[in-house]
Amino acid sequence: MAAIGSSNVGFQLLKKSGWKEGTGLGAQEQGRLEPVETRVKNNKRGLGSKEPKPKPKAEDDVENDPQKSKPDMQSKKRAKLAAKRIRKMQEEEKRLQEKEFEMAFFREFWPDNV
Repeated sequence: MAAIGSSNVGFQLLKKSGWKEGTGLGAQEQGRLEPVETRVKNNKRGLGSKEPKPKPKAEDDVENDPQKSKPDMQSKKRAKLAAKRIRKMQEEEKRLQEKEFEMAFFREFWPDNV
């Protein structure tokens, strides 16, 4: 792998901070001499992934018997929506409690302003 050119922005930044060409990075100049090799990643898998994950068997059952799994999927969807609503209500309640605390604090220390 070749070293970076002098027109490179990174090269210029290193030079400005005192780095000398041909020396390693670090306090004792013991670090890398060449830049880290990079490659363009064109898929949406993780950095260490080599091949796509196999699909779970549960999806195969859904495709084979749609009548059996449809009510189960609907109940899961309802439960998920209910959990979301509960979470929103809890967040709103917490926000109101914080606001109430803030108002009580201001009332205690600056009674003329509130």
